[in-house]
Amino acid sequence: MSADSDIQGTVLASLTEHGDPGGPPVVFVHGSMDRQAAFARTIRHVPFVRAITYDRRGYAKSSGVPGPFTIESNVSDLFEIIDRVGGKVHAVGHSFGGVTVLAAAEKRPEVFWSVAVYESPMSWEPWWPASTGGAAAVARRDDPESAAEVFLKRFIGEERWSRLPESTKAKRRAEGRALVEELSDLRRRPAYLVDRITIPVISAVGTRAGEHVKAAAKLLAEKCSPVPMVEIEGAWHNAPASSPEQFAELVVKPLVKLGP
Repeated sequence: MSADSDIQGTVLASLTEHGDPGGPPVVFVHGSMDRQAAFARTIRHVPFVRAITYDRRGYAKSSGVPGPFTIESNVSDLFEIIDRVGGKVHAVGHSFGGVTVLAAAEKRPEVFWSVAVYESPMSWEPWWPASTGGAAAVARRDDPESAAEVFLKRFIGEERWSRLPESTKAKRRAEGRALVEELSDLRRRPAYLVDRITIPVISAVGTRAGEHVKAAAKLLAEKCSPVPMVEIEGAWHNAPASSPEQFAELVVKPLVKLGP
């Protein structure tokens, strides 16, 4: 879908559709320091859905969308996407994108058929460790560019970072403000209350995840899901890109079955 004059300067300008226009609508919401392209490989394995992706504010094609970079603003952006799509949707959220999806589902459950989240953090919980990549980034919030670099190196590795073109590094560092503000907001208060989630939820995690990540996924599954927690064998945090066939088979396909 191309941008028009009334959506310039908003995340709507980055909205992209894939797959079957008549299929069940699934909105994919990416995590911190990521972009909509992270779901491209997964989407190829579910060509029967109407897949909707977009870049969250502060990232990629939405890098020019101003703050605040909070959970509330991201939820508002998601509702704009859903309203633009029209009708009820399924939603898939990866990491911080999962927080966005769940917070939106608590606020307006009537616009969702079902949601799925993969390794969605609960950074506000007292048992969430202070040694995560997100915590390291927040500790550098006074230097957002450095925070972005530290965060990405943590997840893609020093060697891969060193191979990036300098222009790409500069763009990724520039996304640091969105990173530190949204992750700081994530630590201030609960983004949602699990007892108030009334729509079906699929909670998924990779077997390589840390125990705190698995604990969060298990809690969501026990409180909000009609099915047990989904574990993707051998998957890392970036499963939509690194384990796309498994992600499509174990997360997206069961998700759309929870619809009409």
